[in-house]
Amino acid sequence: MQTNRENLTTIVFDLGGVLIDWNPRYLYREIFDDDEAMELFLEKICTPEWNEKQDAGRSLKEATDSLIENHPYWDREIRAFYGQWEKMLHGPIEGTVKILDYLVKQKKYKIFALTNWSSETWPIAWDIFPFLDWFEGILVSGREELAKPDPNIYKLLFERFDINPEDALFIDDNLRNVDASIKAGMDAVQFTSPEDLHAFLLEQKIIPTHII
Repeated sequence: MQTNRENLTTIVFDLGGVLIDWNPRYLYREIFDDDEAMELFLEKICTPEWNEKQDAGRSLKEATDSLIENHPYWDREIRAFYGQWEKMLHGPIEGTVKILDYLVKQKKYKIFALTNWSSETWPIAWDIFPFLDWFEGILVSGREELAKPDPNIYKLLFERFDINPEDALFIDDNLRNVDASIKAGMDAVQFTSPEDLHAFLLEQKIIPTHII
């Protein structure tokens, strides 16, 4: 599907991987001596699937304790995940922030965010990134105990912020979430880089000029 761009009223951004450079490797490269061991740990122990449960509302303590119980050998490394979580934040993705800044100042579209994020780590991000205050509203999965790609979180987004999905566009780096958005009725584009997003928005006449 594709939204009629002439009727586009709303743009929804994902945050991690789109506007915020979050990656556990920034931390674990300080802990592991070689990348192969680090990748094995992130694939088998502190997996994306494990982390997603915190994004859906599980407490960090419960997540950490249960993982250590199953993998006591990795106690120190597991505790580092949330004990030193801030080190996974590598700053804003500047090109996308410039796009966001332009869209906000243009005042042509309503701008929201839909993010998979633990409710316990969210205040840290809020304090670090001033541009989070630019959004008209942000739906944080951990606070709702509901995470992408669950179709119910898209329905909640539409209801919470009075969004007509047929007039909205979603930007997310995870193809699974893009597909789920489209199934929920909101057109979506996969984010790969600020440059590619910029080119797409130019092509769709959502932005009229080069800004990055």
